[in-house]
Amino acid sequence: MSTETLHTKNLSKNAENAEFNRFGLISLVILITGCMGGITVGLGAINYTATLILVIVPTMLSLSLLLGVAPMKWIINSAIVAVVIDVILITYFLIAG
Repeated sequence: MSTETLHTKNLSKNAENAEFNRFGLISLVILITGCMGGITVGLGAINYTATLILVIVPTMLSLSLLLGVAPMKWIINSAIVAVVIDVILITYFLIAG
């Protein structure tokens, strides 16, 4: 069995587990992305239009996917992107502030 086959099986197993644990993951995604987005805006993203857009678009995308009952793979990927952007901007605003 090749490494790529094992990797593909692991990804599909993780996707199945995410769908099975959908409601628990939804609460975590709402909590983490919502709080991180709010903290980022509060630390200084509200002062600049570009950073405000950079925070709001991925955060609202992940929350809209939750409301639209999208596949968990899409929701988790969008939440990861939103949190990474938030962490980068939080770090920037803490250093520059």
